[in-house]
Amino acid sequence: MRLRGINIHPVKSTAIRPVREAYVGRAGLAGDREWMIVDGHGELVSAREIRELFSIVADTPATGGSADLRLSAPGHAAVEVACPTEGVRDITMFKQVKMRARPAGPEVDAWLRRVLDRDDVSLVWCHDPLQRVLKAKNGFSISDHATFQDDSPVSLITDASVAAIDSWSPETITVERFRPSLVVEGAEDAFAEDGWSEVAIGPVRLRMITPVSRCVMTTIDPETLEKGKDPLRTLAAHRKRDGKVWAAVHLVVDNPGEIAVGDEVIVS
Repeated sequence: MRLRGINIHPVKSTAIRPVREAYVGRAGLAGDREWMIVDGHGELVSAREIRELFSIVADTPATGGSADLRLSAPGHAAVEVACPTEGVRDITMFKQVKMRARPAGPEVDAWLRRVLDRDDVSLVWCHDPLQRVLKAKNGFSISDHATFQDDSPVSLITDASVAAIDSWSPETITVERFRPSLVVEGAEDAFAEDGWSEVAIGPVRLRMITPVSRCVMTTIDPETLEKGKDPLRTLAAHRKRDGKVWAAVHLVVDNPGEIAVGDEVIVS
């Protein structure tokens, strides 16, 4: 099997940014979900509630950007942001994950408020990517970290799994619906990744924690922003367990290192 795709999402819930290579650290891919939009209470604002976030393109030097972060959106001039060096505020994700982050500043906040037509949103940056330790009771160890990802630092799906879901669905379902960090080609069976324990890509060693339970964000077409019923409806017919539907897997990083598209993927 080979690594076909590497994706980062510099700002959580914004457009997917494919890259050819990436450094995988303890808290995930370098540049992935290191920024996040929050409301006036410091709570995560995601595409679950504002689907227009998918139309915002976030670039970093890894994706060809000329600044620490460059945001662009249809009909708006781009704005460039430097990683802030001072100030810290309390933030939360899903009203339970508590972290601290640096405010990005009034210029980019004003830009976001114009683009999203919402006057309480702000951008923050995760200045300490190792501050969040994942809960051991969920199968993680005390050395497992994440930044602003939902549940784990890395997610992976195979082309075979996406092809199976697409074949079951009356809609066209592409891999972008699942926003994975890594896409693997060459798996013999769909959902083979569910049974993997470890994944080796070059020097990087990843440990599988659990399959990914999917949410309503997968029903938003990332190109048109139209919301439908699939793939959740289709997954409910084929991949439902314990009241949830599943596609892709959560991984944590046991050995960091560099990876590149085309690398061999070895599993056990």
